[in-house]
Amino acid sequence: MTEESLPPGQVRTRKWPVLDLGDRPEIPREAWSLEVTGAVERPRRWTWSELQELPAVEATGDFHCVTGWSRLGNRWAGVRLRDLAALAGPRPEARFLLARGADRDPASGEPYTADLPLEEALREEVLLVHTWDGAPLPGEHGGPVRLLVPRLYAWKSVKWVTGLDFSTEDRPGYWERRGYSRRARPWLEERYAR
Repeated sequence: MTEESLPPGQVRTRKWPVLDLGDRPEIPREAWSLEVTGAVERPRRWTWSELQELPAVEATGDFHCVTGWSRLGNRWAGVRLRDLAALAGPRPEARFLLARGADRDPASGEPYTADLPLEEALREEVLLVHTWDGAPLPGEHGGPVRLLVPRLYAWKSVKWVTGLDFSTEDRPGYWERRGYSRRARPWLEERYAR
């Protein structure tokens, strides 16, 4: 990777800084589950062991935080979101996805969420990751499973992901309700709503 891999306004870090709402849930793998709801033909819940039965992929990619740092060349392993979505069967009218994490805002109790247009969520590189650089995804980075949306700023990559709600309506997530961009594309520096 070279410095040309950095979007505008970003600096490269070799560490992986830990940023969150101040709530870091500890979820043992055997207790983790993912609920898929909303505008799908087959709503269901996947357990850790059921997720492990789905085809896993490995990918290498960069991770860009809206605060201005990027970690290049991460090695990820997990399940493609589009493969899991195909099992749930999004209805034709589904256009958006709201991902929910197990963490909450300590002040309000509001759960962490991020919204995505469905065409962005179902891209090949969007994963439910459980492995980072050859080891289980650390808890402080959203383990046992987090959403990874590598083309967008990292707040869209929900840590401790426990829910995916397919929707006909675009509902803003936690940071979007606080003035952050709905599109969140690092190469266009889409940090805040315009």
